[in-house]
Amino acid sequence: MMNQALVSELKHEAASTRKMLERVPTDKWDWKPHDRSMSLGRLASHVATIPDYMTVTLTNDELDFAKGTYRPAVPTSTETLLDVFDESYEKALQTLEAAGDETLRGMWSLKNGGHTIFTLPRIAALRSFVMNHLIHHRGQLSVYLRLLDVPVPGMYGPSADD
Repeated sequence: MMNQALVSELKHEAASTRKMLERVPTDKWDWKPHDRSMSLGRLASHVATIPDYMTVTLTNDELDFAKGTYRPAVPTSTETLLDVFDESYEKALQTLEAAGDETLRGMWSLKNGGHTIFTLPRIAALRSFVMNHLIHHRGQLSVYLRLLDVPVPGMYGPSADD
């Protein structure tokens, strides 16, 4: 089945992501490296809830931001951040494991009102909109932690702090 490679990848990336989220200091939740940047808490919350997009992508034909139906959790501590991530990841994993090839080949769209941002086969949307999106923002989170002198865990081998 087509989902097996993504299941393995999701499990691997989730373990790395959880290690990063474990290091997010609650006392720096409002810190931003720049005025136009997300706060640490907002970025960490976004990273923790990105697996929700996998579930949404697999169970719907589109996500339209203008409809306001997607409401990610907003954790307020490292402990609740990890709880949110664990729940988001487990649901995404279960949904992906149950996805058949026909579902993965189906088309999926990301929209904002009357504007279609993209339409891709669902498997490609999972790769770019979910997995690459997660890795991108986790990389940002590692920079935030580095700037705050929080030891950064290794993702694909040891980091300078390991």
